Amino acid sequence: MAFGWIDEQAELRRRAGLVRTLRPRPAESPLLDLASNDYLGLARHPEVTEGAARAARAWGGGATGSRLVTGTTELHTELERELADFCGVEAALVFSSGYAANLAAVTALAPHGSLIVSDAGNHASLIDGCRLARGTTQVVAHSDPDAVRKALQTHDGPAVVVSDTVFSVDGDAAPLARFAEACREHGAGLVVDDAHGLGVLGAGGRGAPHAAGLAGADDVVVTVTLSKSLGSQGGAVLGPARVIDHLVNAARTFIFDTGLAPAAAGAALAALRLLRREPERAARAREVASELHARLTAAGHQAVRPDAAVVSVRAPSPEEAVRWAAECRAAGLAVGCFRPPSVPDGISRLRLTARADLSEGQIERAVRVIGETRP
Repeated sequence: MAFGWIDEQAELRRRAGLVRTLRPRPAESPLLDLASNDYLGLARHPEVTEGAARAARAWGGGATGSRLVTGTTELHTELERELADFCGVEAALVFSSGYAANLAAVTALAPHGSLIVSDAGNHASLIDGCRLARGTTQVVAHSDPDAVRKALQTHDGPAVVVSDTVFSVDGDAAPLARFAEACREHGAGLVVDDAHGLGVLGAGGRGAPHAAGLAGADDVVVTVTLSKSLGSQGGAVLGPARVIDHLVNAARTFIFDTGLAPAAAGAALAALRLLRREPERAARAREVASELHARLTAAGHQAVRPDAAVVSVRAPSPEEAVRWAAECRAAGLAVGCFRPPSVPDGISRLRLTARADLSEGQIERAVRVIGETRP
């Protein structure tokens, strides 16, 4: 029978407690949201939603084609110009998603004969980029510059090191400056995914590479998403102008994909301009994360100290993690639930995301619910 193996896989997932289901949410929810990646609380900000609406009215509901045909509007180029300026790089290129941006950067910058050194904790989109690239991939220990050096020493040709800046599972930050040092010793490039750093780290939220003193470096390429701190949709690659020109001509997820919808571009541009005016939002997101961690650990939970806005709380097992998250939801609190295979170390967690717009009362309520529902 066609696809008969699917039933076997479904049964294996059920036995392991790893079944995933979609849960449509209403436009207005009574839940306290610590599950989304809306770090700065901008997804529903009036300026951001109006930016989306204004762009849709002006440009229509879709980009109408690939970026190289009709999918590039003046709005796209305006967003790219302001993103590059904000993050301190020469140029930017906007994609329909952060996932597409990562696939583009890794595949286009790792041709046949090159070496890709990939951190063991990298996001699935970077991993898939490594799998699709024509270069050879070597996975190294998590956040280990010495392991990066050893890998680079085994290869004489072109090489690139690939890493998240802030890892999405535990919220820990990569040692970017030390990674860059290792790369420069061997003439390798550095490609980093700043999905969880943009809007949270660096001066005024300019990102982890900016904080590490790597912004504008000619050997560093940064990918970002517009769907987290900027409350919109889409992604971008930032870096030297010659790299961006190369992606326009070589990145398949750019050449063959429809351009980002104008509404998403308009929302992201409005959010970026708002962040410029209110840089304190970045610091507040970090403060909320630190406060959550301090209160959770004081209450006896095993929580990982956050380097940005993600706070991870260990759960006893996948089944207990699912049950814990469900009981939190029943008590009015939405939290993330990370289990294998989403977590590379096999440890299940509740994943909490700090938001700059959370009040002290909401932080206290979240910690109380997590404690009351603890397995």
